[in-house]
Amino acid sequence: MRWYDPFLYPFAMIYGAVTGLRNRMFDAGIKKRVSFDIPTVVVGNLNVGGSGKTPMVELLIEYLRNDFHLATLSRGYGRKTRGFLMADEKLGPDELGDEPYQIFSKYGKFLTVAVGEDRVMAIPEILSRRPDTNLILLDDAFQHRYVHGDINILLTTFQKPFFKDEILPLGTLRESPKGADRADLVIVTKTPLGVQEELKGQFREAIAKFTDAKIAFAGIRYGKPFPLFDASLQEKSNVILVSGIANDQLLFQEVSKNYKVLHRLNFGDHHHYTEKDVLKIHRLFKESGNCMVLTTEKDAVKLKNEVFQKYLSEIPIFVLPIKVELDEDILLWLKNRLIQIVADKA
Repeated sequence: MRWYDPFLYPFAMIYGAVTGLRNRMFDAGIKKRVSFDIPTVVVGNLNVGGSGKTPMVELLIEYLRNDFHLATLSRGYGRKTRGFLMADEKLGPDELGDEPYQIFSKYGKFLTVAVGEDRVMAIPEILSRRPDTNLILLDDAFQHRYVHGDINILLTTFQKPFFKDEILPLGTLRESPKGADRADLVIVTKTPLGVQEELKGQFREAIAKFTDAKIAFAGIRYGKPFPLFDASLQEKSNVILVSGIANDQLLFQEVSKNYKVLHRLNFGDHHHYTEKDVLKIHRLFKESGNCMVLTTEKDAVKLKNEVFQKYLSEIPIFVLPIKVELDEDILLWLKNRLIQIVADKA
């Protein structure tokens, strides 16, 4: 226990009571939920911070895009705009938010990417502009209960599962662990390679105390780094690791296996890069000599901003892609459920 936890306990009690009352009002039908004629898949978590939502949404896109006309919808956390927006080539991360812009940059020709705080209003807007849409992925919407999700996917990390966490501000939970009961599928993300089945069994038992949902484990696979600007550049063995994510520990551990990390810069989740930040990266590169900058896909789309070109275009910046590894039988189960829901709603 941290020395200041007793002072936080009353605030956690109040926060838990408020969120609990809200959930009971939805459960009792006092607060109304809206169902739509097309399936909606909710991807979210109980905690604040990174649990791998964007890589999971990207995995679903890759697996489902040949069978459905997809759209993704999120609130666009961290954007400088408000209201409904549909992604196009004229909009950047400042207008859309980091994750929607990343998804549009990678998969924009295969699906519709939209942002909007009011998802109940945003979904009809998507359908009016893209009437062939027959499946919507709702990113970070587990607490947004005004839309009835046909399938609710709850993500929780192996390193800090929800059943070992506490409600804000004592811990990082946005609601009680009892909220897991709304899930149809619980995925333990960032599961290390080679985890013993006995330990997975312990996780399943702990999760099953809160929900009867299907339980799966997902790992992370890092790809080969690719140049951000000049495709002819070769990798260096020394790197400056730059990220703007909630927790860079796993990233640092992975990079350290193959490179010597000279400097480790983590600016915090959803960071808006400034000229000062870019100048710091530029200065460290000049001081470090023969090295390269290594960053995440989410950060790369922001560092590619034309405003920073005069500082960064001469630096060898490489991007480390990341993908989720999930058992094929879980993906097939999900696809078959969605196909059945489409048939039921037809």
